[in-house]
Amino acid sequence: MGENNRSATGLRPAFSPLGIWAFSIGTSIGWGSFIVTCNTYLQKSGLLGTVFGLLIGMAVILVITWNLQYMIRQSPGAGGIYTFEKKVSGSDFGFLAAWFVLLTYMAILWANITSVPLFARFFLGNTFRFGFHYSIFGYEVWMGEALLSICAVVLIGLLCARSLRIPHAVTVAGSVIFALGFTVCAVLAALRHNGALSYEPFYTAGSAPFAQIVRIAAISPWAFIGFENIAHFSEEYRFPVKKVKGILICSVIITTLLYLLLSLLSVSAYPPEYASWLDYVEDMGNLDGIRAVPAFFAADYYLGKAGVAVLMLSLFGVILTSLFGNMLALSRLLFAAGRDREAPESLGRLNAHGIPSNAIRLIVIVSVFIPFLGRTAIGWIVDVTTLGATIIYGLLSHAVFRHAKLAGNTAEKVTGMLGFLLMLVFLLLLLIPGLLPFDAMATESYFLFIVWAVVGLGYFRHLVRRDSRRQYGSSIVVWVILLLLVLFASMMWVSRETESATQNAMSEIYAYHQTHPTVTRPDADADTLVFLHKQAERIQRTNALFTIVSFGLFFLSTAIMLNNYRDTRLLGQQLSAAERSATTDQLTGVKNRLSYAQFEEALNDRIESGGVSAFAVVVCDVNGLKHVNDNQGHSAGDTCIRNACALICKVFKRSPVFRIGGDEFAVLLEGDDYDNRATLLEQIAAQAHQNMTTAGATLSAGMSEYIPGQDDCVHPVFTRADRQMYRNKNAFKAEKARLS
Repeated sequence: MGENNRSATGLRPAFSPLGIWAFSIGTSIGWGSFIVTCNTYLQKSGLLGTVFGLLIGMAVILVITWNLQYMIRQSPGAGGIYTFEKKVSGSDFGFLAAWFVLLTYMAILWANITSVPLFARFFLGNTFRFGFHYSIFGYEVWMGEALLSICAVVLIGLLCARSLRIPHAVTVAGSVIFALGFTVCAVLAALRHNGALSYEPFYTAGSAPFAQIVRIAAISPWAFIGFENIAHFSEEYRFPVKKVKGILICSVIITTLLYLLLSLLSVSAYPPEYASWLDYVEDMGNLDGIRAVPAFFAADYYLGKAGVAVLMLSLFGVILTSLFGNMLALSRLLFAAGRDREAPESLGRLNAHGIPSNAIRLIVIVSVFIPFLGRTAIGWIVDVTTLGATIIYGLLSHAVFRHAKLAGNTAEKVTGMLGFLLMLVFLLLLLIPGLLPFDAMATESYFLFIVWAVVGLGYFRHLVRRDSRRQYGSSIVVWVILLLLVLFASMMWVSRETESATQNAMSEIYAYHQTHPTVTRPDADADTLVFLHKQAERIQRTNALFTIVSFGLFFLSTAIMLNNYRDTRLLGQQLSAAERSATTDQLTGVKNRLSYAQFEEALNDRIESGGVSAFAVVVCDVNGLKHVNDNQGHSAGDTCIRNACALICKVFKRSPVFRIGGDEFAVLLEGDDYDNRATLLEQIAAQAHQNMTTAGATLSAGMSEYIPGQDDCVHPVFTRADRQMYRNKNAFKAEKARLS
């Protein structure tokens, strides 16, 4: 598909197979991977729990990968999952996909922006700690570090807006350096492993090994999110799109191997004051410098400064790759939304270089404020990607299933359904309190997710209210999905806050017990009861407060949803009356030529997306209308047209009938009428012959069937049917002349 990758929108082919592979690898792994692998994966599930969990996660993501490559091959487009879901399932589902892709990619981009000062702090000490500073959520924000982050995002934005060669080259170099450098360090560390340092514990205490493996598998979408953003560049591939399958599979396997090597490296060495690597990673948050990141400590332990330098260069490369990859992917998503008028139209314009620079400019403007929020707040936002990734991959699988079902592709129908069910299970594990025996996300992250869902409902309402083409609001499923997400995330939020209040109360009770030993004072029991009562009240107040806030957000979401529904109905009623008038033929009451053009456009979209496999077009023409008009008047001619239309509608009861000319009609056959097309056409011919000797209306009709792989739109099918109609008309005239 080399040439048909060239986009009619003006996007220029710029990405090679190596570049696409680099973007996929580089956006899956970032600075946060070094931390989360330790404090979430290893700390919660041990080394083997992490290894087996990641392998199961890889198997799950390979299902998603198969769905992704199918989507790219069937419908390459800048909007990626958003464009495909919209084409297959309609604008409502397209909006849902765009909303969560936007949240997830923004979170990843912001995480990498705030990792720039962390990188500088890690290797350059206090160099950029100057100017004003303040603490927010326990994280110190310095003016110098904020300026460093702002300069980084502005520079990346300028490079992305002016050239594709530089981002492409930097991404390839960064990903290759990271993959090779990190692999060398991990392998050498494993070969030189000190026997006095144990890899145990292989599983952590407190739960069964199987449960620990499930923990890691359930949050596996977080480890890979970003690898799929190459779908947004599919209009810009410089290679046949069929090659993307191998690129994606290779990317997922290598990403998994890098995570496994990172896990092994992180537990291969630990400072002598710790009894095990587990004690070390549990305390890493209290450490500074190289000791604060176990992978770097291990590299220094086995390879010295050279190992640290190689890892530093590797990490710098992957940070750059993530910044470029997510900036470009976001710009393509906004470009596609602007092109579809679901976002400001200016975002859908390209500059002289064929790049959506307006979209990039907006991303930069929004992102320059992020460094002032601090790493802690951004960490909560990044946590949301665990949910966001699950929803995105679920929507992708849903669209693939629907497309494959219509196109008759059995393999993708199976993988689509499997991927959707797996993501649904993962989503329930994340949203229903108590199903997972550990915290997959910070408590604050659930609140941020709720806010994003509520804002999404508000923006969706805005789209519905200005939707003159009735693209939105046709499916209540989208509203219900957002509402359920708000409900379940609220439940999780309340559960977490209540749990936190309970733990605090237990700590207070323990401290009270330590400072108030049992004595034989008469009022001792009374004081204890008062204290315990206060702790219970604190838990109840916390639960009540967050429950009220949670229900408030839920009721607000419900109000927006009901308002959306009302607006959709009112707009539908107003537009239906206008549409009926504009698309109905006044003489016959059937649909007119404008309506046929709309049906043809919709059917063309279905053909392009592979959503239709069989239909036929019937073209009918009234015989002898000119003779009737000339000899009996136009009133009699109108009666003849109405009678002919009644005959067509009587025969083709289940198909739309269009008057596309003075005496010409078209019928689009699908479903039962298509299955019985030969019989129905014979009925038209038989009635015409029967009416030949009477005053009844006579018709000539021609039919043609859609040929998959040959017909790329409706027009050639109509043309063949029209030609067949004229052949039948000439034959009818000849027979009538013979009989007379």
